[in-house]
Amino acid sequence: MARSPARQASPPPRRPAPRRRRWLRGLLLWLFALALLAAGGIAAAVAFEAQDLPSFDSLKSSQNGQTIVVRARDGTQLVSLGPSYGRWLSYDQIPEVMTAAIVSTEDRRYREHFGIDPIGIVRSVFVRVETHHWRQGGSTLTQQLARTVFLNNNRTFTRKIREALLAMALEHKFTKDQILELYLNKVYFGGGAYGIDAASRKFFNHSATRLSLPEAAIIAGLVKAPSHYSPTSDVDAATTRAHVVLDAMREAGAISREQEDNADLDAVHIAPEAAQNSVRYFTDWALPQLDMLLPDNKEPIEVWTTLDLRMQNAATRAMVDQAPRGAQGALVSLDRDGAVLALVGGTDYVSSNYNRAVKALRQPGSAWKLFVYLAALENGVKPGDAVIDQPVNIDGWSPQNSGRSYAGQIDVRTAFAYSKNTVAAQLGQQIGFSTVADMARRFGITTPINTLPSMVLGANDVRLIDMTRAFAAVEARGTSVTPYGIEKVTTTDGRVLYEHPPIQGQTLVAPYVAAEMTDLLQTAVSIGTGRAAQIGRPVAGKTGTTSSNKDGWFLGFSSGITTGVWMGRDDARPVPGLQGGTAPARAFAEYMRIAVADRPVEQFETQVTLPGYQIEPDDEATMANPDSYFYDDQGNLVSSRAGTNPGPGEPPRDPADEVPPTADQQPDGNAGAAAGDQFLDQATGRQRVPQTPPRRPPPSPRAGQPIYY
Repeated sequence: MARSPARQASPPPRRPAPRRRRWLRGLLLWLFALALLAAGGIAAAVAFEAQDLPSFDSLKSSQNGQTIVVRARDGTQLVSLGPSYGRWLSYDQIPEVMTAAIVSTEDRRYREHFGIDPIGIVRSVFVRVETHHWRQGGSTLTQQLARTVFLNNNRTFTRKIREALLAMALEHKFTKDQILELYLNKVYFGGGAYGIDAASRKFFNHSATRLSLPEAAIIAGLVKAPSHYSPTSDVDAATTRAHVVLDAMREAGAISREQEDNADLDAVHIAPEAAQNSVRYFTDWALPQLDMLLPDNKEPIEVWTTLDLRMQNAATRAMVDQAPRGAQGALVSLDRDGAVLALVGGTDYVSSNYNRAVKALRQPGSAWKLFVYLAALENGVKPGDAVIDQPVNIDGWSPQNSGRSYAGQIDVRTAFAYSKNTVAAQLGQQIGFSTVADMARRFGITTPINTLPSMVLGANDVRLIDMTRAFAAVEARGTSVTPYGIEKVTTTDGRVLYEHPPIQGQTLVAPYVAAEMTDLLQTAVSIGTGRAAQIGRPVAGKTGTTSSNKDGWFLGFSSGITTGVWMGRDDARPVPGLQGGTAPARAFAEYMRIAVADRPVEQFETQVTLPGYQIEPDDEATMANPDSYFYDDQGNLVSSRAGTNPGPGEPPRDPADEVPPTADQQPDGNAGAAAGDQFLDQATGRQRVPQTPPRRPPPSPRAGQPIYY
């Protein structure tokens, strides 16, 4: 049998080609080259940033934020707003417990990293993965300093890269001790305090060089959330956070267990918060106007205001003295050019900083009759004209007087003095409710105005400052008055940045109309509902009271000062006994006696000479003064709006501010006897002049729906 040929040995296995190894080696080389390139780029960027950094002395002198010093009209400093800075402390002057508290809490590896901490970043990422929350920040103290001095708090990737570069540049240019010195003197600790010395003085009322361990722990704990852990607003939160700081210091080896246990946080004396006063109501209103007056200014400034500190204090006392228990009070006082002399937005700024003088919307009651009678006077009605105080019905609405009494035939002056609702309703119907709305808008009422019949009794919400402005325009003989609070703005070295320009007011009504209105207002104070507002010199004004005594008003003027007072509860609940002629009028008088004390007595110009066009028997007698830019065209100056005010059959208030004539003014013993001309002349000290008979326009037609102006 033939043998098969012998098997040939199989070839040895082939070794893998070195291609993969070469590829890996090449990749590593490229990565290393890219790393070197990136490192070189970062180094170049850091060097560039370090070159542009200010010097250490420049950084010491730079400040964060804008400081604003607010002064009264006489130069007295009212308040200083913005950041506060204590004394700059060198590193050697800073207590060791303070540096240890900051480093242990905010950046335990501060002495080991180069501006950014890779280990800290990795640790924070692991914590994020485990807890699904960022519980540990990766920012170092140097990064926080870079953010504080050069950047903002926007959470963007670009900002974080810039922050890291600046941190490394700071580490490159300055020593660790210098960086820590900058940080502790510049970081924000809340309450406007920048730096540990400002914080120590604010919270503990002493220099930071005397900080104890518990005090240093409280200050170090503020960095995380200054407002939340502020010891002046929440002591418990501040001490809880301070315990966290003490634990961190012990873990870092900065203090011992015994030192931590002996750190008595409850024994730390917290300096009380500086008392706030009613001046802040004024500054809260005036200072936001700087955004329009000087929108791009960032430098420290001094704001010279119109506020008279003596008058402001008198206004504050009047509110505290006269406001009924449980009620709030507000006051606005204007000089004849519109300068705000005093402004009080409530009885206590600390308990409530809501500014009722400029923000609250309340119904004015019979104080609204100012516009009813202004419109009537402009349309030909005279103070001495005869009217009938009797029950009326207007589209199902029947207003009633206080006490449900009616005086019969009286004159317009008496009807206004005793705030007769029926007469105001008849005048409103006679001249047109839209005409009254136009007059209110003309005199500066900015809130919606409806034209339901009940509007003549003050059914529309208004602001106190707007109503005061309207009365000031009457005092200015029918010329508009614009309230303002900032007289000028200067830099700290006296350079003027802004100065309030003189403003020529616009004619709202003819001077004779304003004079006649002043006649009515003076009578209301002399013998009518505003008798409590008398101050021993001529005063003209009007009371106002809303339903169930929810609001009480008095507005008036004397010797060139116009003042408005409102009182009531914020929740609009009734205030027993509150009427415009009681507490508000008394507060007006208490304030005005001081406000006008240094001014000469001024008599009102109530004797009027009618212009020729008003006397001529033609159609112009029912129109406005043709010299004024305002027109009676209801489509001009006003706009229509929908509203939800009560219907014609639902009177919005109980006219509580009407004080019926006293018995000595009612010879026949019946309610409502009019005060005679001789009595009024004697009471007001006025010489009467003959008046031509009035011409009254026909009643305006009523629309089916209310119109809002």
